Amino acid sequence: MNSCSFNLFILGAIIFLRCFRSTGAATCDPDDEAGLLGFKSGITKDPSGILSSWKKGTDCCFWSGVFCVNNDRVTQLSVDGDFSLDGNSPSGTISPMLAKLQHLERILLTSLRKITGPFPQFIFRLPKLNYINIQGCLLSGPLPANIGELSQLKTLVIDGNMFTGHIPSSIANLTRLTWLNLGNNRLSGTIPNIFKSMKELNSLDLSRNGFFGRLPPSIASLAPTLYYLDLSQNNLSGTIPNYLSRFEALSTLVLSKNKYSGVVPMSFTNLINITNLDLSHNLLTGPFPVLKSINGIESLDLSYNKFHLKTIPKWMISSPSIYSLKLAKCGLKISLDDWKLAGTYYYDSIDLSENEISGSPAKFLSQMKYLMEFRAAGNKLRFDLGKLTFVRTLETLDLSRNLIFGKVLATFAGLKTMNVSQNHLCGKLPVTKFPASAFAGNDCLCGSPLSPCKV
Repeated sequence: MNSCSFNLFILGAIIFLRCFRSTGAATCDPDDEAGLLGFKSGITKDPSGILSSWKKGTDCCFWSGVFCVNNDRVTQLSVDGDFSLDGNSPSGTISPMLAKLQHLERILLTSLRKITGPFPQFIFRLPKLNYINIQGCLLSGPLPANIGELSQLKTLVIDGNMFTGHIPSSIANLTRLTWLNLGNNRLSGTIPNIFKSMKELNSLDLSRNGFFGRLPPSIASLAPTLYYLDLSQNNLSGTIPNYLSRFEALSTLVLSKNKYSGVVPMSFTNLINITNLDLSHNLLTGPFPVLKSINGIESLDLSYNKFHLKTIPKWMISSPSIYSLKLAKCGLKISLDDWKLAGTYYYDSIDLSENEISGSPAKFLSQMKYLMEFRAAGNKLRFDLGKLTFVRTLETLDLSRNLIFGKVLATFAGLKTMNVSQNHLCGKLPVTKFPASAFAGNDCLCGSPLSPCKV
């Protein structure tokens, strides 16, 4: 028998034995079965039947979301509420009976928006657990002070819950972490100085909480390994630390919606791998450093700071891979008639609102192939709206508070969101689904949803 035939024989044997096992007697370990059925009993409602395959006396290794690898013991549990129909996510609590799954290595309980309770204490009794992803649930209360006892963890993701209080200092003992995500909770206080021992951390997300003050010095020790850092939507203040420029592996940096002030460190030119940068909604001032990313900028948002760019720097639009550019209220004083794209038309989002931009977007909008969102509200654009053409992919168009004239054509009805209020438009409106506020404050527009046209 040659090697190819032998491999096919082995593959066939595995498939046969798996099929035989699925139709033969159940071999589910009694503890695993009891633990899983205990979890199911904690679910008071399961309208979409996510756990309908979990039946006593059947092989639990074939239950939905249950995975077995070694010795037919359950090593992974994955229950995702996104698979529920019509948003009918299961309700209930997370049963401590899951502590019986002594071989469990990974637990993923995601988008279970009606699951309540505190941080599950049974997790401390699972010796092989190294991956926790409990996100998009309604767990609440403080994080356990002894969370550092979970020293075998490599991943801790608990974003999208309602946890409160401070980050426990013992989390510094999670020295094997590569991914830490505590985002979108109700945590507060200053960020503790816990990161010096996390020599392998690649991704850190503390966004959408109530943290305030300055960053702890130990974050600087993450420079060799960190490639993703999101601290957005907190109350962090002070200047952006210069040491962030030493994070040469960093590809994503999000500091938006904080209270950072002062200039962006010119040493940010050292961020050679940065592709996604969001510093929007702070109190930052110019000048802004030239970013020299090896792969080019993909997404850049500097909106709503105190920048006075006047023109769009060439490096911002010369990247061959850029798809999102947001420069709202950045002190731009350009004409869109003169804006020449640098050979790339892969934008899906552009926001140039609240500047002093003149001219018409007609030329470059006609060149876009994949654009989904274009915002230029609060500028000095002057052109005939009736002559504007755009790609079918466009979903959002905001041209409000400009000097635009002409008519609103029926082609605009295909958009999902539109705002052309506070311009100089005139004529009868086509049939659209947009509210009156989308057309208010023009010279002589009429027809539903505005006042009827005069005969």
